[in-house]
Amino acid sequence: MSLLVEIRHDAPSLDLRLDLPEGAITSVVGPSGSGKTSTMRVVAGLWAPASGLISLGGATWFKSASGINLPPRDRSIGVVPQRYALFPHLTARENVEAALLHLPRARRTPRAEAALARAHVAGLEARYPHELSGGQQQRVAVARAIAREPRVLLLDEPFSSVDRSTRKHLYAELKRLHAELDCTVMLVTHDLDEAALLSSRLCLIRRGRLVQAGATQDVLARPESAEAARLLDYGNIFRASVVAHDRDRRLSQLDWHGVRIAAPIDDRFAPGQPVDWAISHAEVLPADAGAHFATENTVPATVRDMVTLGDDLHLRLSPDPAPALTLHMKVSRHVAFHRHLAAASPLLVRLTPSAIITMAPSDDADGAGRAHE
Repeated sequence: MSLLVEIRHDAPSLDLRLDLPEGAITSVVGPSGSGKTSTMRVVAGLWAPASGLISLGGATWFKSASGINLPPRDRSIGVVPQRYALFPHLTARENVEAALLHLPRARRTPRAEAALARAHVAGLEARYPHELSGGQQQRVAVARAIAREPRVLLLDEPFSSVDRSTRKHLYAELKRLHAELDCTVMLVTHDLDEAALLSSRLCLIRRGRLVQAGATQDVLARPESAEAARLLDYGNIFRASVVAHDRDRRLSQLDWHGVRIAAPIDDRFAPGQPVDWAISHAEVLPADAGAHFATENTVPATVRDMVTLGDDLHLRLSPDPAPALTLHMKVSRHVAFHRHLAAASPLLVRLTPSAIITMAPSDDADGAGRAHE
């Protein structure tokens, strides 16, 4: 019994279909303004789109064609807003009890205290929100969300207001809580690392549209378009053309501005056909100093600039075959020191063949691939 979400609206612009498997944590990831929170609000019944369908199993929560729009109290949901939305004049227990008004008064306190204990804030029932840390406030908000024993738990950037150390503890607590509750979780986040750690399914959205969805590790490892690759933080996305397929070596040969590039074989594209290709900046490696320029996947370049971030250097390179483009690369400070890397210095790099992803050419890219930078 999956959670089906179909939304169409003009302002904000939304036109997407999501299918959240029952009992799984699904992350909805996208940049600011992509429609993540609006989608969650539609599922919660806090806002109605112009048209669409929201259903859980055989239960319809919203169907514009039939005039169905259940209020939030009639949807089996628990919501943890981004800022937690705790009532400042109520204690932690009273905040949780505020979600239990459908129960007789005598049953609210035991249910609220049980939820607070499950969220690991037992003993803080009498404290007000201003007396709680960010992590404790988040736990109280979770306790309020689960007190009604929902079938669907909606989390809107729930970890954005806490420090990194607290966030790690909360990640583990959420996974344990999900295993106990066995409910469907929709996690709205812009943090890919967070999504990778917590979710089994990933939905990428941009400008109110679904870009790609699937098992989290599959989506992270195999973007289906340049747009998805950008959302997944692939720094290097370019346009090339297919030269041939080497079936013995299971490689496709690409031509990128005169440089021969080998990638895992992809029979979807015939020789002569344009393709987009992407590679992570971590898979652009310094080539052996004696390597010949004609070697497969070896690109001569010039260091444009470099920035130190911790123990790594992030380099922007101008590839000699297409100096107007930018090739992104990351190396350790140790490697940079021993190779005497500096701005304006030449550098021969090699693109790891197995790490190259080929995709259907996007409509918004020109032949040089400039739109992919």
